[in-house]
Amino acid sequence: MAAEATFTVPAAQFPLGTVFDQLPSVTVELERIIPAQDVVVPYFWVRGTTVDDVENSFTEHPGVEDIRFVDSVDDQHLLRAEWTLEYDGVLRAISEGNVALIEAVGTSDQWTFETRADTRQDISEFQNRCREYGVPIRLTKLHALTPLESDISGTLTDTQLETLVLAYDRGYFNSPRDVTMAELGAELGISQQAVASRIRRGLDQLLETTLADVTSNE
Repeated sequence: MAAEATFTVPAAQFPLGTVFDQLPSVTVELERIIPAQDVVVPYFWVRGTTVDDVENSFTEHPGVEDIRFVDSVDDQHLLRAEWTLEYDGVLRAISEGNVALIEAVGTSDQWTFETRADTRQDISEFQNRCREYGVPIRLTKLHALTPLESDISGTLTDTQLETLVLAYDRGYFNSPRDVTMAELGAELGISQQAVASRIRRGLDQLLETTLADVTSNE
């Protein structure tokens, strides 16, 4: 089943995030991503600054080939960045997988990526690829594309959602189980006890929310 997922990444972990060193109050939003041979060319908007020479606000980054100013509308500046896919980052992970980028917005705190894929497995593989590249990506929302989708994910904390999704993808709920709590903890960088707590509290919350919806409709 098709799914949409939201991920966050620390601001400094994305090449365009270097702008926040000089302009911490701006917002950066990717306009579109165009594959061009071996280069990804994203157009992006920088909002919230009157700096005329905004392209010089970006410091050099090993993943960036070039950044060029395109146009301005009031305090919004359209720029274009080029970098090769040899740089191990989020965009490379997207280009190599079956995940489509819907939206990407960056602030001085973090980057937020809205993605869509044909299956949840594609989402999981994208997350794994990011981790292989050393990108500390964090899943904050995951839901199926159905007209009757419920908002139960909003009842969970980010850590509970991340742990439950990982446990499901790795086969923790299969019988017999395909993964142990210790293995999940190693992948998440937390203790086995913390994994158990997240799963228990998350399932309790899901059951409470689901049963409440059922009884309210009787």
